[in-house]
Amino acid sequence: GITLDLGFSAFLMAPVPDRIANDPRYSEEIPVEEGDGSDDGDDADGENADGEKRRRCKYDALQITLVDCPGHASLIRTIIGGAQIIDMVLLVIDANKGVQTQTAECIVIAEMTCRDMIVVLNKIDLFGTDTSARDEKLKEVEGRVRSVLRKTKFRDCHMVGVSACVGGEKVAAVSLEAGDKKADKAKATSSGTDASSSPNKDASSSLAAPSGPAVPTHNIDGLLQLLTSTLRPPTRDDALTIPFRFSVDHCFPIRGQGTVLTGTVLSGALKVGEDIEFPTLGALQRKVKSMQMFRRKVPAVRQGDRAGICIANFDPKLMERGIASAPGTVRLIDGAIAVVRKVRYFRGELSSGSKFHVSVGHSTVMATVTFWGAHEIRDRLRLMKEKKNTNGDENDISPAVDGMSIADDHAKSVKKKGAIESVHGSSSLGGDADIAGLPHLHFSYDEDFVHQDGYSEQLEEDGHGHSNSNDDALPLHWALLHFHTPVYCPLDSLVIGSRLDTDINVNTCRLAFSGRLVERYDPKKDADRIRVYTKKERSGVVCRLGDPHRREDDGKIVRYEVFGTDLFKKETNMTTFVGMKLETDKGDIGVIQSSFGTTGKFKVFFPGGTDAREGDKLHLRFKRYANDLKKEMHQDAVLPKERVGTRLEPTGKKKKKGKADPQSKPKTAKSSNSADTATVDKDTTGNVATSGEIVSLKGEPIDG
Repeated sequence: GITLDLGFSAFLMAPVPDRIANDPRYSEEIPVEEGDGSDDGDDADGENADGEKRRRCKYDALQITLVDCPGHASLIRTIIGGAQIIDMVLLVIDANKGVQTQTAECIVIAEMTCRDMIVVLNKIDLFGTDTSARDEKLKEVEGRVRSVLRKTKFRDCHMVGVSACVGGEKVAAVSLEAGDKKADKAKATSSGTDASSSPNKDASSSLAAPSGPAVPTHNIDGLLQLLTSTLRPPTRDDALTIPFRFSVDHCFPIRGQGTVLTGTVLSGALKVGEDIEFPTLGALQRKVKSMQMFRRKVPAVRQGDRAGICIANFDPKLMERGIASAPGTVRLIDGAIAVVRKVRYFRGELSSGSKFHVSVGHSTVMATVTFWGAHEIRDRLRLMKEKKNTNGDENDISPAVDGMSIADDHAKSVKKKGAIESVHGSSSLGGDADIAGLPHLHFSYDEDFVHQDGYSEQLEEDGHGHSNSNDDALPLHWALLHFHTPVYCPLDSLVIGSRLDTDINVNTCRLAFSGRLVERYDPKKDADRIRVYTKKERSGVVCRLGDPHRREDDGKIVRYEVFGTDLFKKETNMTTFVGMKLETDKGDIGVIQSSFGTTGKFKVFFPGGTDAREGDKLHLRFKRYANDLKKEMHQDAVLPKERVGTRLEPTGKKKKKGKADPQSKPKTAKSSNSADTATVDKDTTGNVATSGEIVSLKGEPIDG
């Protein structure tokens, strides 16, 4: 059949696998009175031959809960929700069809949500009964799947070939029908004869397989052996320090008892008789009447448990999926700031202002997304990496590690403020951004960010020769998520952005980006707090040079004053620009002192001097903030220190101005070719026209 929603089942693995049984979190020291010293060189005081205390596993069996996610592409929302409440992925692939579009999307989701994955190649019975031929076909399928996984973190994951039902679904249906009839007959026979027995005897009975003819399978034992050898100890938080949060996936009434909420404990612990709150329903609170785990009544549940919680006086129509929590620990938010990275298989552009489906746990809502900050994040991570390398740390530092120190400091400050709802545990349950490779970064509203039209996949060099062109991972960005519907979203949660409205028949990835939520955002209060600016630049030219000076510290001939043009119009009010800094092509920085004339020219003073020449460019660079209603101009350039110089006198002699001597006689040219004479001609109207050779310009002799 086709799975339309999340399905849940469980089985017991006994004894507990050694990898988990030997973990200190799940083992205990053997008491002294139980040490008999009779076996394996153990002493009577509970120590082994090496003098170490003997330990044993606290549990007799390990319960494995299976979360069955639908495989159809149209149900990807359910897959995203289910993938965030598991510790390991079993990726089931039809060995005859291989990797399909929805299979590829499941691999992308698994990369974001889980550390480990086993590929289960199902229906290998269709390869025939010849063992050698079947193994050869299975090897070919494994090779094709391995090529798909080559660029993922699961490139070396384990694969196993199985047949969940030899003969197909029809055989399974017949076997199950026969089993149901036999079970009903046995139940009718035993009714009244075993009235003292309880339907909730123990874990093994409640999790046992139904009686009746077994469905024929192939190599399921091989899958169980692989699970036993690869399962790692689950990571769970301290239930006493982390608030209780429960992800509800089903809600239904039971007549005479109340309403049952089934789901997964994301964090913390809960006991019968305690109150739980529904933040999506106006902080409605109800008391817990009873709880069950796979038909077993339990007094308490904790992180990782799959449970049913029974409450009274609650209309099941009010909630299909959502969150239940300890009172006062969860806030609904309208917006958030996250550090995000684009999914490399997503072909579309991530434009600011676009709408995406954003998934947080089981909730998927529409959100308008704005991207920025790629350059600033790159520079921050680069500086942190250089600092770590300088201190002698290893060179290969992942971005997720680079931000840890900032995140730790921020987490401490959050705890001091008592913001309990922002404390998120280390477990993958509920979505762990660490697994997705997203760093811990603290966002500051005091930092400046350059404007971006959208997500930038390639960043230019930062002046130190650093860019992302050689990195496999796409650059990190800040993203503003403005949710159209308020959502529950604790800090550090994993968020996944998708384009779920894409045609499922098109062979393309709909998962657009993943992110770590780092800051809540209130659209009403914080709209003007993000300091995003746009770079502006105007250019003029040097039209006149001031007096030359010889700079005292290096003896270089420079000008401290130059005059510029072509930067402003003649009607421009220069008072707005007086005091702003200009820069030459060589990097000399000066300040506009005043206007010069009435044609838009201006005078510039260079405290350190400049060797600019007439015709050289003068650049006015500034930035404007997007949220600044006054549109003021801001500059980062800093004037250099003043460097003193001595003015150079002109080399030529200037003639004194005065009246001409009436007694003197006018000089006449002896030859028109003479270099130091001039020719005088008269035209037919009597006007005098003169011509000659330029000897000097403002006291500077012309060579040659």
